[in-house]
Amino acid sequence: MHRTLSPRTLLLRVALAAVVLAAVMLACALVGTERISLASALSGSDPASPNPDFEILMHVRVPRIVLAAIVGAALAGAGVTLQAVLRNPLADPYILGISSGAGLGAILAVIGGLNWTLFGRSPIAAFAFAGALSTVWLVWMVGRVTGKFHVTGLLLAGVVVNACFSAVIMFLTSIARSQEVHATIFWLMGNMAEEDFLVLWVSGGSVLAGLVALFFISPQLNALSFGPVEAQSMGINVRRTQFVAFAVAAFITAVAVSLSGLIGFVGLIVPHGVRLVLGPDHRQLLPLSSLVGAVFLLLADTLARVVVAPAQLPVGVITAMIGGPFFLVLLMRYNRKVYRLT
Repeated sequence: MHRTLSPRTLLLRVALAAVVLAAVMLACALVGTERISLASALSGSDPASPNPDFEILMHVRVPRIVLAAIVGAALAGAGVTLQAVLRNPLADPYILGISSGAGLGAILAVIGGLNWTLFGRSPIAAFAFAGALSTVWLVWMVGRVTGKFHVTGLLLAGVVVNACFSAVIMFLTSIARSQEVHATIFWLMGNMAEEDFLVLWVSGGSVLAGLVALFFISPQLNALSFGPVEAQSMGINVRRTQFVAFAVAAFITAVAVSLSGLIGFVGLIVPHGVRLVLGPDHRQLLPLSSLVGAVFLLLADTLARVVVAPAQLPVGVITAMIGGPFFLVLLMRYNRKVYRLT
């Protein structure tokens, strides 16, 4: 039985999670194929006498670490929101087809041989972002047509769209030239790369704004967890809350996948871990899941960097190896619970 959440308790837990995230970021910055000295790296560098430790830390590891934190927070926050809106513990951006829509946009950019840039971003990122948002619109419309926004209709629409887009991706990959196939497959598996700090600032600010917006509707998400009828009896505008939550979750997912490619299961396993420990109150579940998601993806990316060094694994491979068995266990527990209720 979880105690009533007070503002003081919420603030302390969020602060503690933020401190843990900062500590993990520092530790991951010191781990890699090249051993560096933190004191030497912090001493700076100048053109006349370059400092290798500084260059490795500030131009290679720190941008990648910040990127992993942004993507992990976005995917975990989106997973919390979609599970609340759909009232289904198996919902996450990957399963609902948002990620596959981004993947389809990316592969179209790769096969099309586009080489322009938009605000410093490659066409892969721009097309991935557009593909994710287009998929959200498609899933939303199909869900409304099939069930007047019944949660089951929306979830099934996401699963079907995901399957269709995955088939199109496989078809396009099979007809692409070998160089295009390699670039596409590497992106589809999820990968962290060194990004310009301006891109990280804009992306991080966008994700943070989305998470703050979701936090402000977290009491409504708590009400939605009981069902639309119960939420409406509490004075909640169910349709508007569902639309806002779904749209914001899709936006931060689109930002994440445009940066890193398709990384599955972060939005599935992190919210459940936090929920099992601290309870289902979305006022703390949302911010803490975002922080824990950042920590989780940081550790997964660090493992991907060093496990087969000097080569690197796509981080999506690591999250899939961890998330796949977790998903099967969760599915069996969910089916067993439904069976007992019936």
